[in-house]
Amino acid sequence: MPGHGTAGQGIAVHGLLLLIALFALSPLVWMLSVSFMAPGEASTVPPPLLPAQATLHNYRELFALEGLWRYIANSVLLASASTLLSLAFNSAAGYAFAKLAFAGKERIFQLLVSALVIPGQVAMLPLFLLLKNMGLVNTYLGVLIPGMASIFGIFLIRRQAETIPDELLEAARIDGAGEFYIFRRIVLPLLRPALATLAVLTFLGSWNDFMWPLIVLTGDRLHTLPLALASLSREHVQDSELMMAGAVVTVAPVLLLFLCTQRFYVSGILSGGVK
Repeated sequence: MPGHGTAGQGIAVHGLLLLIALFALSPLVWMLSVSFMAPGEASTVPPPLLPAQATLHNYRELFALEGLWRYIANSVLLASASTLLSLAFNSAAGYAFAKLAFAGKERIFQLLVSALVIPGQVAMLPLFLLLKNMGLVNTYLGVLIPGMASIFGIFLIRRQAETIPDELLEAARIDGAGEFYIFRRIVLPLLRPALATLAVLTFLGSWNDFMWPLIVLTGDRLHTLPLALASLSREHVQDSELMMAGAVVTVAPVLLLFLCTQRFYVSGILSGGVK
């Protein structure tokens, strides 16, 4: 029967997706499990899947470390500032490429998109030397400048801005509205799905960023949580349980943020892809 065949295929597809999800989540589940194990328990052979007796010892020891709260505050500050700057610059640039007329607009945008194929690591050395000459090494501004605008962010906002009717903008201009007023009061509210998506991606990327802060921030007091966790792993290389507790503390905030904003994220991706 055709109906039975379709139902069977649906069950098979959902079963396969469930297996893939379990496989993808298994490292996170094991990381959480190890963080509640007693010291040395995860190093036994074979390693246990669940703690024999759950304990908060690792979390107490982790938060007792000097400077941990400062590292968390540094990560929150940098991720928040990076998100706000990214929204400001990318929204303005994306709207300009979508709706404003200026010389060489299409060629410049094509050049930007073609630069996506260049690995970011290639630009790190010249960018570091430039920031060094500007005196911005070991400063938060040196970390923030490269992320103020991104090619992907401009592309995402441009695709969303192209869906705004030109007649709406022309009507506002006829009524005497200036370009800044149009952008602030008309364009930005219509860009909310794309802005929410960009905000989530930027915050996650900044929070998890390890390589660029490692290069720019030479002072320990300015380090972010991923850098602090890397330093901790060198000092406590055998303390797997403590390391997993640190990983949970690092991952949990951004995971909760993604889960809470998933609806806006999916809406922004779909709204940009429909056009």
